[in-house]
Amino acid sequence: MRKNKKYPLLTNVQVSGYAAGGKALARVDGKVIFITGAVPGDVVNVQLIKNKKDWGEGFVAQVIEYSKDRTVPFCEHFGVCGGCKWQMLPYEKQLEYKQQEVEETLIRIGKAVLPKVMPILGSSETIHYRNKLEFTFSDRRYLTREEVKNTHTNSFENALGYHAPQIFDKVIDIRTCWLMDDVNNRVRNTVRSFALAHNLSFYNIRQHTGWLRNLMIRHCTTGELMVNLCINYRDDEALKLLFDHLLLEIPEITTLLYTINTKWNDSIYDLEPQVYFGRGYVTEKLGDFSFIISPKSFFQTNTKQAEVLYRVVQEFTGLTGVETVYDLYCGTGSIGIFLSKQAGRIVGVETVAEAVEDAKKNAALNGIEHAEFFCGDVIDICNSTFFNAHGFPDIIITDPPRAGMHEKLVLKLLEISAPKIVYVSCNVATQARDIALLLDKYQVEKVQPLDMFPHTHHIESVVLLTLR
Repeated sequence: MRKNKKYPLLTNVQVSGYAAGGKALARVDGKVIFITGAVPGDVVNVQLIKNKKDWGEGFVAQVIEYSKDRTVPFCEHFGVCGGCKWQMLPYEKQLEYKQQEVEETLIRIGKAVLPKVMPILGSSETIHYRNKLEFTFSDRRYLTREEVKNTHTNSFENALGYHAPQIFDKVIDIRTCWLMDDVNNRVRNTVRSFALAHNLSFYNIRQHTGWLRNLMIRHCTTGELMVNLCINYRDDEALKLLFDHLLLEIPEITTLLYTINTKWNDSIYDLEPQVYFGRGYVTEKLGDFSFIISPKSFFQTNTKQAEVLYRVVQEFTGLTGVETVYDLYCGTGSIGIFLSKQAGRIVGVETVAEAVEDAKKNAALNGIEHAEFFCGDVIDICNSTFFNAHGFPDIIITDPPRAGMHEKLVLKLLEISAPKIVYVSCNVATQARDIALLLDKYQVEKVQPLDMFPHTHHIESVVLLTLR
């Protein structure tokens, strides 16, 4: 260990495994070191950026010896863009480490006695698997380390792509993204080229200036393609020039929208997207069901793997055709509708009003009359009056965002004491935290890890809890 009080450099570090969050793991003089950019089996020099008494964190400054488990990344932006950090790891190894994390986290944080955890279900497609991508415009392009060394390189250039990791005001200019099929590259590159050719201004997040802010693309398995452009202020002439050109160049676009966002933050959930072309929504298919997706609604971003996920939920519920199922955080109603043929009644609860409206439309679209959807907080809605009107839940399905469930909701579920809870999570750490509280009345019956996002450290975990 080389002595440098502020920024120590650790040399010849043997990388031994992976920890939570996709960081590699090593031990140096009894201290745990978390490393970005390494593969178990690598021997590396590590530049520390955090140096605590019992642990440190850093990145690979130099690879001394490559692991036999390394593979060649396929994306030109790998190592700069933070989206697919595990491209250098064979997919089989990615699944192995994700399985390990689910098991260890549920035991360590959840304090749960687990049954044998089922083998992780990998994604059938490891590229072009996403149906939605969001890109950011910026007048400050992120420079690589090599570019920074070149004194002729200028960061004051327009860029359209992803934010550089942990840097809020600079954007990586993405030319090719492998997360969605090539239509995303054609849309993004067409918009960029036109904007540069016509001197359309890119957003500056520090000064809140510039016209072009964000670009959202959703491409469904049905072939329908939605594009939503977020702009800082109204400019009808520029918008018409850009959109007419985009529709001419990308005839696959079925609905084209724009959202005027004058706020400092990028959220559009309190704004109203305007339709320039098409119906203002797209339709996706899951199994035998069709789903309307509007620009502000949540929908699983890996459509084919979402169907695998929902079949796991279906199996865990063990529905016989008579049960009342409560679908919490129901979004556009996709899980409840997918289960509707086996259920006696579906009750969906969601806080986003637009998503609830889509859920109601989706139920009607699929001819489902025994499903109802309500807008509001579960804590407020699920009381004795509500149960008397809509039935007591036999099964509760909860699919919260990454932050997990609010503690008040967990306590509410304990109060309701439904015979079964199926907990779907995209963050096993918060899932484990919530399960630790639910163990007061429930036991873990089944655990199914599932990979929705290849080449990332993210994992989906489905847990069946049964009342003791």
